[in-house]
Amino acid sequence: MSEVIIDVREHDEYEIEHVEHSINVPLSSFTSVVPGVLAQLKDRKVTFLCRGGLRAQQAFEQAKGLGYNDAHEFSVYEGGLMKWIENGNPVMKKMGKTPLPLQRQMQIIMGLMFVLFAALGALVDPMYSVANVAFGAGLFFAGLTGDCAVAGILAKAPWNKADPTLKDNYCKASGNCS
Repeated sequence: MSEVIIDVREHDEYEIEHVEHSINVPLSSFTSVVPGVLAQLKDRKVTFLCRGGLRAQQAFEQAKGLGYNDAHEFSVYEGGLMKWIENGNPVMKKMGKTPLPLQRQMQIIMGLMFVLFAALGALVDPMYSVANVAFGAGLFFAGLTGDCAVAGILAKAPWNKADPTLKDNYCKASGNCS
């Protein structure tokens, strides 16, 4: 039984660095895409991989839930791509300067906003804390719909415009292809 690696990180993360010959099926669209992929990989050992292991474990659970257990042997590469590299395994890297993946940029911005408005609410005026409710509602909406306004704005930021695949990746990940 030959092995195939399915990398469940988002497209922009995968483009920057990935295991050669791995297949990119982002967790954000996993349940709609992976059935077609798995149908073509009959009788192959499937190893799920992400940056650190959490998303790969989620993909593993979702794949088992889709009923492909008889046709495939599933596993998770513990420690993810970081462990893969630490173990001395080769990766394909995008040449040139690349921005942080869009998801990580969004996490940094949202985390900073939560801390900033919590501090302003505690030190200046409690009304600043209301902004955290708005940010929380925005994240909740993004989780429900898959469309994140902050990610859309970041995709248009000057440091991300140098990456021609980012708009397509945001479109595919969010379903917002306007």
